[in-house]
Amino acid sequence: MSTPLNSRARALRLTAIGLGVAALGAGFAFAAGWVGPDRLTPKRIVDTFEAQAGHYPGYRKNHAKGVCISGYFESSGQAAELSSARVFSQSKVPVIGRFAIGGANPHSADASVATRSLAVEFTSDDGQRWRSGMNTPPVLAVNTIEGFYEQVLAMTPVPATGKPDPARLQAFFAAHPESAAFRQWVKDYRPSDSFANSAYHSINAFRLIDAKGTVHYMRWKLQPLTPFDPLPAQVEDPNYLQNDLRQRLAEGPLRWNLLLTLAEPGDAVNDPSQPWPAQRRQVNAGTVVIEQVDAAEQGACRDLNFDPLILPTGIEPSADPILAARSAAYSESFNRRSREAAHSGVQP
Repeated sequence: MSTPLNSRARALRLTAIGLGVAALGAGFAFAAGWVGPDRLTPKRIVDTFEAQAGHYPGYRKNHAKGVCISGYFESSGQAAELSSARVFSQSKVPVIGRFAIGGANPHSADASVATRSLAVEFTSDDGQRWRSGMNTPPVLAVNTIEGFYEQVLAMTPVPATGKPDPARLQAFFAAHPESAAFRQWVKDYRPSDSFANSAYHSINAFRLIDAKGTVHYMRWKLQPLTPFDPLPAQVEDPNYLQNDLRQRLAEGPLRWNLLLTLAEPGDAVNDPSQPWPAQRRQVNAGTVVIEQVDAAEQGACRDLNFDPLILPTGIEPSADPILAARSAAYSESFNRRSREAAHSGVQP
């Protein structure tokens, strides 16, 4: 049986890992105006998020600290039978993207935040673009917009400590049994010592449309080819992950396999809190190769809104309502930081 101390420790660990994912997730819910009697607007949710997480003009409202990267995607051709998207048949597709840590503070120490993200844009030779924002967790803690609303309230910092109340957080998870997979992931998760050896997940499901119009539901992840090593217990360098990335790239490109996991009948294609069985078919669509890193506020990724609904022909969103809400939140955040940057001189 769990002791109160163990329960408190688990709650604090959930807080540390879940805050970056959950806070923006709550933003998705508010942004579409689907929660609450006043049908909250994107502006109001970003206002709410900034009030809780801090206001940093000119920066992204989550995953604020990051670095631009570039490279290419080398298709294996194996996914071309599943989708008519040119990205899966073109031999080499340019990629630009951004590694980041979770949270709204652009001055956070890299090792202080357990969650990481990789956002990418593929541009195929037919002029179409595919943008994707991926995260280290493979699932979300909740599966409804109302759940996101409750989650952001549970994770509101207490003024006395500046951190969420562990008891309130525990109560939230107890009221949301669908969070079981996320909580298990948190329990097992060990941060790696690099952006380069972290796996990144789409979380939401999408639809692949093949040349005959057949639909194949899938999730994807970028699986690193760099071996795993754990994050050291003590890290003094506040830019540890960024500096590590530069050092590794100075020695040569870094690679990830793009693995598409295909759903079978009965799998939860519209529920981002539920994992699919491990034995589901995986297709290795090819390899993402990162060749170059730019300064944090420079590079081609700086002005990109990594909206997950920017999709090429042959890839469509599932009916997961979180996807539409994400798009609305990303738009508001992008427009706001662009206006702020223009007035403050900060490069977003």
